Amino acid sequence: MGIERGLAKIVVKGAGKKKQLLHLVFGGELTSLDKVEFKDLKGLDIVGIYPNYAEAFAAWRDAAQRSVDDAHMRYFIVHLHRLLEPETESGAVAKG
Repeated sequence: MGIERGLAKIVVKGAGKKKQLLHLVFGGELTSLDKVEFKDLKGLDIVGIYPNYAEAFAAWRDAAQRSVDDAHMRYFIVHLHRLLEPETESGAVAKG
């Protein structure tokens, strides 16, 4: 009975948590403005990995604003959760 109560506490405790949807924010200098090809892969700026889109977007905006004077610098948000779990609803891929 004590174990059941312990398990119930764990379930209730985690019930209010949002699912972790990982996002990667990175950027670098492009070779040209008309395609996404990086000039130096070793020089990519890995800003970080974030638990949700809102935090990733804030980090992306900060990084992009720091490089606003350099037209060839671009930052991107990659939805890692879609790559890690392509079959889930949050990572649903359009089928054509």
